[in-house]
Amino acid sequence: MANAVFIQNPGSIYRDEPGIVYHFPKRYLGMVEECLGDWIVIYEGRKGAFGYTSVLKVATVVPDHELEGHYYAYFERGTEWQFEQVVPRSDPMGIAYETSLRGPDGAAISGGASVSAVRRLSFAEFGAIVSAGLKPLEGPEALPREAGMEHAFAEAQAPFESAVIVDIRDTVLTSRLKRDASFARNVKAAYKGRCAISGLDLRNGGGRAEVQAAHIRPVADKGPDSVINGLALSGTLHWMFDRGLISVGEKHEILVSDNKVPAEVRQRLISPTGKLHLPEDARHHPHPAFLKYHRENIYGMTA
Repeated sequence: MANAVFIQNPGSIYRDEPGIVYHFPKRYLGMVEECLGDWIVIYEGRKGAFGYTSVLKVATVVPDHELEGHYYAYFERGTEWQFEQVVPRSDPMGIAYETSLRGPDGAAISGGASVSAVRRLSFAEFGAIVSAGLKPLEGPEALPREAGMEHAFAEAQAPFESAVIVDIRDTVLTSRLKRDASFARNVKAAYKGRCAISGLDLRNGGGRAEVQAAHIRPVADKGPDSVINGLALSGTLHWMFDRGLISVGEKHEILVSDNKVPAEVRQRLISPTGKLHLPEDARHHPHPAFLKYHRENIYGMTA
């Protein structure tokens, strides 16, 4: 097993599905197969976030039977963890995280190895990138609603020491506590503390957002810890969403189970617009596949 960087840009010319499958030509087959059962880092170029954006695990590699000389690497469902910080190619000292990308002065080069769609990572390089990416977000939108509660997430916010690579791979990346705290910060920051369904931006006395982070495709159903699989919701709407009393349509219209939700409750809790209040950054909008999963598997299913 081995770690690597996969370049995966929005609007890729390949048959990619972010967080699900990576499409690549045969010349990278050997390196991709080395990563089977192990973790890789996703990197987006200038057409995307322009940095390392997430970490996830490779499950299988299969041939593309429609396009000769190409293959699919399927990721293990539910393993994707979106970084809280987009990590640039170089660290704060100006030194490229990947040794193969360093010029004579240590800075990241253009061309050469930097254009390779798949690049091997040493354990130290992998640990340094993941540590930088999982540095906790700050600000009132990202913090827990109650002052002092950030200490309850001390395990999640503790430094990710790159020297202890085994802990990062075997403990940190599979820790539900760490993932939940990180996911919550990412989602609440993306929505700027505003409930996506009510449209309300409620703050407590300390200025902290009252919203919670809801997974669209649940963790129990292998939903990833990425903003595109999340919604910022008030506590009541979070409960209703998880119970299938409300959902979201293809055009972001809010769906309500009328036979289970009284009209007066709908009037009080649902935005008058009847549509989701989305993040400003389109990269953070909920993915259609996750919304479809919720509609088909959770919405209206509560007895």
